[in-house]
Amino acid sequence: MTAAAVAAAAAAAEAYPRIVATLIRVTGDWNLAEDSAQDALAAALERWPRDGVPDNPGGWLMTVARNRAVDVLRRSQVEQRKLRDLAVLALTAPEPAAPGAFVDDRLRLIFTCCHPALPLEARVALTLRTICAVPTADIARAFLVTESAMSRRLSRAKTKIATAGIPYRVPAGRALTERLPGVLAVLYLLFTQGYNADGEPAFADEAIRLVRLVERLLPGQPEVPALLALFLFQHSRRDARRDAAGDLLTLDRQDRSRWDHAAIAEGTAILSRVAADGVYGLQAHIAACHATAASAQDTDWLRIAGCYDRLAAAQPSPVIALNRAVAHGYAHGPRAGLALLAAARADGALDGYPHAVAVEADLTARLGWQDRAAELFRQAAAAAFSDEERRALLARAELSTCTDAPPPHPGARSAT
Repeated sequence: MTAAAVAAAAAAAEAYPRIVATLIRVTGDWNLAEDSAQDALAAALERWPRDGVPDNPGGWLMTVARNRAVDVLRRSQVEQRKLRDLAVLALTAPEPAAPGAFVDDRLRLIFTCCHPALPLEARVALTLRTICAVPTADIARAFLVTESAMSRRLSRAKTKIATAGIPYRVPAGRALTERLPGVLAVLYLLFTQGYNADGEPAFADEAIRLVRLVERLLPGQPEVPALLALFLFQHSRRDARRDAAGDLLTLDRQDRSRWDHAAIAEGTAILSRVAADGVYGLQAHIAACHATAASAQDTDWLRIAGCYDRLAAAQPSPVIALNRAVAHGYAHGPRAGLALLAAARADGALDGYPHAVAVEADLTARLGWQDRAAELFRQAAAAAFSDEERRALLARAELSTCTDAPPPHPGARSAT
């Protein structure tokens, strides 16, 4: 990649959401804003290698995008007010953004994309497309649909914003407190789309970038830095989660020297000012126990189990109940884990869920019932969500059939 292309990519990452947000505010036209920003990026890739990178790349991109929007509006003979607003924008756009500038526009865009009136999947897709500039084809691949189908979903989401009168603003006061968890839930799902075994790793990077932005623009909201710390701890393992053949490795088998210790240090520093409270605060403290342990055997399972007790009380769900069973299984023994697992499965919510079967298999293996454990691992593999998980579970089944094999130590679990 040329120096000009690198500069264009860096400028795009910083300036793209600001440009799109500003043009949406001025024109009220999502497609025009996105098209204008994309045209500006294309112009940069064409001109910068020839003319050199400008002193203010973001301002250059804003100017080109604004001019493109002006041209389109003039051709379509839209109301003169929008043209006047864009003309005013031209007086300030080329200057470097001052600290705090464009805060409202970027936050408006994030809160609009994450509005609860939109389906959750549409919120994630719209965030990726509009704020992160992820190509529609990549979003479609992540959601296992065709590009044309994803284009239609994005179009419907934008249409709903327009026709339903969804306000392009950041809520204030109590409304902000009520809406922020929904925004963080979208970012959490976006991170998960990148962290999953078959996910798009770049999506996890985008989630981290966006939660950093939200933290900078909305200081004083404790769950925001907690979510950032959680992402950093989880993402620190990205380079160690697979072996040379590309197969998933459980925590106990990962080479911890390959973890991103700078990210772990940053997450630890953030967590020093975030209480083990709130949904993301508790999850971040759990993740810290794994990330900061010298080895799997040194993991503080008693603390993890205590955090899951509080998390299950704060936000009861089948998956949290399942993870609580895992934690108690390592903190208090496999029989305690199996008892909590049975309680978690009592209402049928975890029926057919492969991770629940895998947890039962792991706890069963630790009791010494290897044949039964192997059978359960094979059942979990048959229902696995990805080929990577399927291979990992079948490998555990094979290990369980080897009667001379030692039982997995207390760090062994299905998580990666």
